[in-house]
Amino acid sequence: MSAAEDVADELATPGYKAPAKVDLETLKNLDAEDESLNKWKAQLLAGGGAANSDDPRKVIVEKMSLIVDGRPDVDLDLTGDLSTLKESKMTLKEGCTFRMKITFKVQHEVVAGLRYVQKNYRGGIPIPGSVNAMLGSYGPKAESQMAMTQPDICPKGMMARASYTAKSQFIDDDKEVHLAWEWSFKIAKDW
Repeated sequence: MSAAEDVADELATPGYKAPAKVDLETLKNLDAEDESLNKWKAQLLAGGGAANSDDPRKVIVEKMSLIVDGRPDVDLDLTGDLSTLKESKMTLKEGCTFRMKITFKVQHEVVAGLRYVQKNYRGGIPIPGSVNAMLGSYGPKAESQMAMTQPDICPKGMMARASYTAKSQFIDDDKEVHLAWEWSFKIAKDW
């Protein structure tokens, strides 16, 4: 089992059972008499069918951005060589409030229960403070879609100031890992 699979399994919700997979046509015709469900399906499937037939991926994760009020966003490009992300460290000021914004495309079919999962390590040892952010279900669209994590507070104090490695995943209810990558950050006294 890979480290990426370990992260997803460790943070899984006990007792949760993912919905059965159905194709777009079946989904459109399910529960046709339920008005509120039809409105939800119309919203979920708006722009459906738009996909690059040459690319078999269901979810294409494009970038992850660190959002801190009053600071420029820091973007991690997730379309290129992911190994470079571990080498360049992003700096977080201790005690700052931040959010992560993930930009992605969904194609071919509805993806249920997309989650952003992150496990942090200091000196190769796992530390408390994992992220398991449910982002929602998304239908296929030609344009990029975005999801934000809830605000989080960076730890502070002398013991928190250090360099860290994060193992991140973008996964769905079917435990399909759409992207797994490692990146580095450091917590410092100042930006």
